This record gives sequence, C-alpha cells and structure tokens, in this order.
Amino acid sequence: MPDFDSNHVKNIVLLGHSGSGKTTLAESMLFQAGLIQRRGSIEEKNTTGDYTDLEKERGNTIFSKLLHAPWEGYKINILDTPGYDDFSGETISALRVADTGVILLNASAGVEVGTDIIWEYTEQFKTPTIFVVNKLDHEKADFDQTIQEAKNHFGNHVVVVQYPMNTGAGFNSIVDVLNMVMYKYNAENEKPEKLPIPASEKARAEELHKELIESIASNDETLMEKYFDQGELTEDEMKAGLHLSMTRHELFPVFCASALQNKGVARLMSYIDNVVPPACEMPAQQLKEGGTLECDNKGAACIFIYKTVNEPHIGELSFFKVYSGTVRSGMELVNESTGVTEKLNQLYVMEGNKRINVNELIAGDIGATLKLKNTHVNNTLHEKGKQLELLPIIFPEPTLSVALANNKKGEEEKLASALHQLKEEDPTIRVEVSAELGQTLLHCHGDMHLSVIKWKLLNQYHLDVHYMKPKIAYRETIRSKAEAMYRHKKQSGGSGQFGEVSIRLEPWYEGMPEPTDLNVRGKEIIDLPWGGKLVYYNCIVGGVIDARFIPSVLKGLMEKMHSGPITGSYVIDVRVCLYDGKMHPVDSNDLSFKIAGMMAFKDAFNKANPLLMEPVMALEVLCPDDVTGSILGDLQMRRGIMEGFDTEGHFTVIRAKVPHAETYQYSTSLRSLTQGRARFRMKFDHYAPVSPDLQKKLTETYKKETPEMAEA
Repeated sequence: MPDFDSNHVKNIVLLGHSGSGKTTLAESMLFQAGLIQRRGSIEEKNTTGDYTDLEKERGNTIFSKLLHAPWEGYKINILDTPGYDDFSGETISALRVADTGVILLNASAGVEVGTDIIWEYTEQFKTPTIFVVNKLDHEKADFDQTIQEAKNHFGNHVVVVQYPMNTGAGFNSIVDVLNMVMYKYNAENEKPEKLPIPASEKARAEELHKELIESIASNDETLMEKYFDQGELTEDEMKAGLHLSMTRHELFPVFCASALQNKGVARLMSYIDNVVPPACEMPAQQLKEGGTLECDNKGAACIFIYKTVNEPHIGELSFFKVYSGTVRSGMELVNESTGVTEKLNQLYVMEGNKRINVNELIAGDIGATLKLKNTHVNNTLHEKGKQLELLPIIFPEPTLSVALANNKKGEEEKLASALHQLKEEDPTIRVEVSAELGQTLLHCHGDMHLSVIKWKLLNQYHLDVHYMKPKIAYRETIRSKAEAMYRHKKQSGGSGQFGEVSIRLEPWYEGMPEPTDLNVRGKEIIDLPWGGKLVYYNCIVGGVIDARFIPSVLKGLMEKMHSGPITGSYVIDVRVCLYDGKMHPVDSNDLSFKIAGMMAFKDAFNKANPLLMEPVMALEVLCPDDVTGSILGDLQMRRGIMEGFDTEGHFTVIRAKVPHAETYQYSTSLRSLTQGRARFRMKFDHYAPVSPDLQKKLTETYKKETPEMAEA
C-alpha cells in the first residue's frame, strides 16, 4: 500500500436515513478503487461493510464500519454508519473523527426524518457536508422535488453541482454544472463518456452554473470581486471557493448517483479528492484543559479512541484517529485518562472485517490496533512527557429503559460481565443496578437497540434474558403531625430485650421553626442519599433513655425510611423529635432501641396522613407541525400537563410534564404515532403527589405482594 501524506488523506462519513444506499455506495467506491473485484449487495448479504451475522440477518447497517479506498493519489477513509436513530452513538462517534459528511438523499423519498436528525449532528460538529441524491434509477425518483425539500430543510446554501438528464430505469446521464459537461454511462457501466451539454439542457445548466458561482463567490470577497469584474470564474477558482466554503461549513454541494448501478460514483470520489478538506486543514482540536492541538505529522504523536469492538477469538479492537504526529508499530503511548502506558503492537487499516497491517499512520489518518490493556472510547493516547487530552464525544442520553433479568438462575456474574463489555463497545448503553427498585435497569435508545442487545447477549455470550417494565421510584412523606409510643420487649431466658420510645413526627420544610414545647438537647440534619431531609431532635430529659441509645433510635428510623410504611419506597422530608422513653438496667441494648425507633416511626407515619409522591419528567417532543395534534392527545392520555410550544429548526417543540410511570416505551409509541417523524428528550424534573385513588391502589398492591414488609 502506498504512503500518503496528511494532505492526501480524506476522511468521509456516509450518512443518511436507513435505506438511502450508504452501504451500497461504499461498496461501489471500493469497487472503483479496485479493492474488490465484484460488488456485493444487501440482498445477497455479502457487502464488505455489513459483514456481521446480525446485519446480514436484519438487512441493514447497525455498527459503523471503517473502510478505505485509494483513488487518484489520495486515500479516502470511508466510515459507513447506521441510518436509524436507535444507533445514533455509532453515527456520532464516526462524525467525531470524519472531516466531511456525505449525506445520501433517497430520490424516491426525499428528505426523511433520519436525515433531519443527522443534519443536526453535522451542524453540531460543523462538519463540511456534501449531499448525494441517490437511487436516481428508481421508478419514483424525483430529483427536483428532493432538491426543493433539501433547501426547505437545510437552507439555500444547498447548491446543485450535478443534476440528472433523466431518472428512473433509463437513468444514464448526469450534467455537471461545475465544469459544464455531461457524463453519459453505457449499459455496461464502464467509464462514462464526457460529452458537451445538449442544446436542450443549455439554459438550465447555465442557470445552475450561475447559481453555483454566486453561491461560491458570496462566501469569498476575492472571488466576489473577480466575479463582478469578469462575470465568470474559472473551474479552478470555483473548486478553490467550494473548498473554502465547505471547510467553513457554509456551502453544501449536491451530486447525483445510482450507487446500485455504479453511476456517478467515480466523479464523486474525484470531487472528494480534489475539493473536500483534509484533516490538516480543519480547525485545530480543542484540548480538555484548554488550548488546541494542530493536525501536524511533525508534532507529538497523539491518537483518540472513538470506537472499540470485541472480536471473537481475537480480542478488543480499538479504532482511532491520529490527530498529531506519526504513530508506528511498537510505539508506546500514555493514556492521559488512566496514566497507563500502552504499546501499539500492530497497526491496521480496515476493509470491513479485513485487517491490513501497516507500519505507520500519520496525522489525519484513521486506523485500528488490538489488545490495548486499559483504554476505552474517548481516551487520548500520546507520547510520553506530554499532557494532551482531547475533548470527549458527548453521546445522547438514553430514551428507553427496561428491567433485565436472566431466564436461568446463577448467571448473574456472567450477565454483569457481558453488560460491561457491551457498554465498552456502545457507550450509549447505560446499566444501573438499582438497590432501591431491586432491579437491573438497562437504558438505551429504542426497540431496535433493545433487540440488538438481546441478540448479542444470546448469540455472543450465550445468555438468555428477558425484559420487564421497570418499577417506579416513588417517595413517601406525610402531611400532618402525629405522635407514637412503641415498647419493644422480648424475654427468652437470660438477658432479654427492652426499649421504649416516644416520638413526634412532622412534615419538614425549609425554614421550619424550632420546636418550642420540647427541651432540645441535640439536633442532626441529614441529607438523605435519595433526596430530601431527615431532621432528628434529641429531646430526652432526666436520663429516661441513656445517651448511648439515642443513635440506635436514629438507626431504626433510617432503616424504616429505606422502606417506607405504605409502599416500601424511600421516605423524604420529615422531622422526628425523640422526647420520652424507658429503659431497663439489664435488658436494654442498641438492638432494642433500634427496633423501638423503627416501629414507633411506622405507627406515627400511618397516623400522619401519609402522602405518596411520584417522579415527574420534563418532556420535550420535537415533531413536524402536522402531527402535533396526535402527540398532544397521547400526552393527555398519559396524565401529561402541557407547558408550551416552541420551534427548533424545522421542528415544533412540545413541552410537557409527564409522570414517569406513564412514559414506559414512549419512544415506541411516539415512533408508531408519527411514523418515525418525531423524537424527544426527557429528564427528571420533580416529585409530585399522586391522586388518592392511585395511592390507595399502590398501597393495596404493596400489601398483597409483600405482606411481611407491610407488617414489619
């Protein structure tokens, strides 16, 4: 494989809604570069990119892939990505290391919802972007409608560089308004003829040529002056202007293709070589502690891990981009996050699942290495003696949560290990072992994401699991004051147990006045780990309870607050005054007063008008205008309270507060309700009282399911 300097390495990421043809385009690019002799297809399950068993089974891309294609003296690194938002983590990590986004638009479907979501990611990263209108051979292809939709969604900086002479089954000609020629393909799909633009197309081509020049010139004062003076720009000047505008994320050229028929692909690759910016011309990378890092192959070696994959029988494969310097086989680099020195025993460039050994990779290039000891996604590795840490990838928050359990007992440790490995490969997964709920919770990004996780657990780790609805983390508190006395007495031969306490229980609130009718001897304010407060007063006088037993009473209170009296939920925001009691000179001990405190708390709580609180989520739904009515109706059914509307780009934003208990599988319902055209953000907002009917129902359910706890 030839060596390439930093100026001749181009990193592109293929983006687009599922079914737009990304994997097929990648296949055609590899074919054009001579890396494969026969193009695979999705239907035949033999593409270079979708090589995993799961992707072959499902017929779509699930994991981002790294490919490469040498072309006309350049190396094009190709990152193929999934089209579903369930796998957005794969797309975002690929975008992080790519230097140009190639967004495919399906000519028969126009701008689809996945494209809108992906566009937001390119805006976030300010990624130079090309649009490719693909599937122009489809019988329902409509190039003009697709372009109009693209301009409506992404603005007038979307500018046509190519348009098709014809679409549908007979698609064979592309007019290029940059160099003002027509490319005509023969039936054998060999190299196209380069022909003059037919007279019938001259007017349209010249109009689009003028629009292209004006768009380019408007972003460069020097070119604008030349255009005003001469009324024209040369092809080289236009390319230079496009290059500058793309680097600044100011212009988005549109190309034509039928990836399936391999038409328009070579021209696109040549444009990538000649016009799109290499990594060394992109803005310097921001460092976590301030400052920047230039992409310079003469600088200190520095790589960033953007993806890891656990390959069966091989080990962990770490994918990285070289952001500075040159890395070589056998080089030792320091992980800035862990301080561990890692040795790069082997370096690879990738062709799907095929690893090709190389001796070195320079700044701007992307590659992989095996078996790093303690390195993960988002880690920066650099030369010894340096302190370099690049900003991490910010992955989106999960939108779907389920409880997960083994179908076979005794495999808990095996499941925990498998989930840890899955999290290493996919940082968008979150696993939470909830002591409060007594469940293992899996947080992810939708039903497809869930099904992929389950498939991996079964087929890679041989674990049979099932998903359940998660329990809700309710909170218990009180609305009025109550007092209770409890005597714990037990005699079973020898030393017995005796402890008696009297307490006052009250709702606590900020700024609450101190008790004036009791003799306060001590006060503890406890910030509870689950939120809220417990304020504990020692009001014992006359030594009726020895000072050494006061903390034991508190332990009993806290134990009961871990499992509240009405539903077993955590208790919050109460004030307890211990004001009286009795003890025995022989039988009193810590355990006796702990039990007495716990049972007195339970009795007082049940007298103090108990209140069950439920978590309420702040929900933002981003959707097109025409589906807002359906979404609002659904939210009302979920006990949602509307808070207002806003706009964000081309979306209407619906803001609401919705009880957490009503949000289970909301992502699935929203996708069904809007045909996948809406998405949402959700986070915890506050706790609010449940209705009396619901409180009664939940309390009765708790007593039936856990009678021993209800009696405790």
